[in-house]
Amino acid sequence: MTTISVRRPVRRRTPLWPRIAEKIVSHAVLIVLSVAFLIPLYWMVSGALKTTQDLNAFPVIWFPDTLTLENYIYGLDVFPFLRYYFNTAIICVFSMIGAAFSSAMVAYGISRIQWRMRTPLFVIILGSMMIPFYVTMVPLFKIFRSLHWIDTYLPLIVPHFFGVPFFVFLLRQFFLSIPGELSESARIDGANEWSIFVRVILPLAKPALAAVALFQFLASWNDLLGPLIYLSDTNHYTVSQGLTFFQGQYSTQFGPLMAASTLVVIPVIIVFFFAQRTFIQGITLTGVKG
Repeated sequence: MTTISVRRPVRRRTPLWPRIAEKIVSHAVLIVLSVAFLIPLYWMVSGALKTTQDLNAFPVIWFPDTLTLENYIYGLDVFPFLRYYFNTAIICVFSMIGAAFSSAMVAYGISRIQWRMRTPLFVIILGSMMIPFYVTMVPLFKIFRSLHWIDTYLPLIVPHFFGVPFFVFLLRQFFLSIPGELSESARIDGANEWSIFVRVILPLAKPALAAVALFQFLASWNDLLGPLIYLSDTNHYTVSQGLTFFQGQYSTQFGPLMAASTLVVIPVIIVFFFAQRTFIQGITLTGVKG
């Protein structure tokens, strides 16, 4: 009996040193870019703790010997941060709720319910993303003025309860990745579309909803044009609007200006730090299926 031996092809392994060198180079580039992005943040935080002499010194003093809180004390004395924080928090919270829930409803109707015009409607929604805000700014202002909403927070909150196109796109991508068998099982058990949406889809979409909420929080917190258009009473100012006003009044006092800027940035860093994992997971999962 003749035995035939089959020779398996030998796989060539990639040399170890090129892979190590590639990782070293990629990590070095990332570290350099990270330092470049962190330098302005460090300069702002450290500048808020420097004295006027250290801020105006040449050459630049990166690590001051004397730290002071006078800039924060002066900034808080002339800049009502607590009031601006409260005003901005109201806008951010209600905008997050409205944008997440309304966009989820629209995305569910486009992605999970079969009807004839859902694709053309989705194309129209995507097309609306290409319209600059400056085109609709004047018509929106006239509409809100006729409703007597000027100098209130309603123009900055209510539109988000009618869906945000970008968030509709993100949530639609996520809803398409959820197996349709889950909805069919719920229908067999007697659930209607609203029950499926609330009890089945939304619990599974927590990462995507968290990403939408964080996006909306950042947009509302950093929004300057909207408050400038609709808010005129200083008691209704947001943090971005108040910081702009503070900069116009005290533009030459760099220490208090950096202290005020640091206080404005801190909440964003805290929110992103605690929601980082959920945010990245939501962004990753929204692109699973097209």
